Amino acid sequence: MIGWILLAIVVVLVIAVIVIYNNLVTLRQRVKNAWSQINVQLQRRFDLIPNLVETVKGYMEHEQETLTKVADLRSAWSKAQTVDEKANLDNQLSETLKTIMAVAENYPDLKANQNFLQLQEELRNTENKISYSRQFYNDTVTRYNTKLELFPSNFIASLFHFVAESLFEAESEEAKKNVKVDFSK
Repeated sequence: MIGWILLAIVVVLVIAVIVIYNNLVTLRQRVKNAWSQINVQLQRRFDLIPNLVETVKGYMEHEQETLTKVADLRSAWSKAQTVDEKANLDNQLSETLKTIMAVAENYPDLKANQNFLQLQEELRNTENKISYSRQFYNDTVTRYNTKLELFPSNFIASLFHFVAESLFEAESEEAKKNVKVDFSK
């Protein structure tokens, strides 16, 4: 009788470990998928940027530094390996793109250019998708990281070497501010 009880307890524990492990694997895969969705939208942004830069280039002779920075950030993105590196580059690129859009306000001909308006709208839509993807990613990472800390899943997570994931965050307080463009200098 005691043998059957011990066997039942062992079976219940094994099933619990399997369920918790599978739940952790599912959450980890959701984190990877959420990051992949950010990558898809960022790639879309990178595909739009050369067209935007070419359209703006003729109007922004004295803004060559901004255009060079965009090109440098695109190159750095392809070499970035971690979520933190990519998040940092993404934040820098967002700031640079805000500068380009703010500069456009000072060029009435550019603002009226149909190609620029279309690219601007596509970029705005892409930025909204990136924002949503970041939020979804952070929600998914938070669920996963929380599961890694809760008992008894924290025991299973450490046993099978599950590690916490990084949230996608604005790099600094400066990155959270609106861009101010001043041509009086």
